[in-house]
Amino acid sequence: MNESTAPAVHVIDHPIVRSRLSLLRQESTDSLHFRQALHDIAKLMVYQMTSDLETEVIAIETPLCPTEGHRLKRPLTLVPILRAGVGLMNGIAEILSEAAVGYIGLYRDEETLEPQCYYSKFPPNLAESDVILVDPMLATGNSSAEGASQLKAAGATRIKFAALIAAPEGIETFHRQHPDIPIYTAHIDEGLNENAYIVPGLGDAGDRYFGTV
Repeated sequence: MNESTAPAVHVIDHPIVRSRLSLLRQESTDSLHFRQALHDIAKLMVYQMTSDLETEVIAIETPLCPTEGHRLKRPLTLVPILRAGVGLMNGIAEILSEAAVGYIGLYRDEETLEPQCYYSKFPPNLAESDVILVDPMLATGNSSAEGASQLKAAGATRIKFAALIAAPEGIETFHRQHPDIPIYTAHIDEGLNENAYIVPGLGDAGDRYFGTV
């Protein structure tokens, strides 16, 4: 696969992102400060994730005279994978306040170990939208890949994937199934341990965000 067609992985490398990510990793960080740090990173990720969105020219009136303005050409849709994806999505939505929100609920089949969808709800204009799939921990990649498959089955064609932390194994699995979807992440960690947790990671993002540790 040549460079022009290789699946894209964008690491959001920024001093504030690195600082907030260290706070998220710290075991002693409480839920309040965990949420704040996660939202901070999410807002900084938005800048790069949306840099190629198309706009169209519109006529506007300033207090002084008519002029040209711009608006996004297509609607936006955010789709977190429940429940951990909600935290990262909330931070993204603070910037993309006009975005519609869909949801995907997945669980792991204990016999096949494959993700199964128990809930999905999408806006009716998904096929016309720029869609951001959100799951903070790209570990094995199975759930995230299934989430992307659910979106495509519902008609989405312009999809990006946002993950707080990614493991190389998860990136490989995700892009093996969805080479057309770019990944945006704050950091690529070392890999997975024997329990399929990202190392060094930050623990269970959902439990820490919602205070259910």
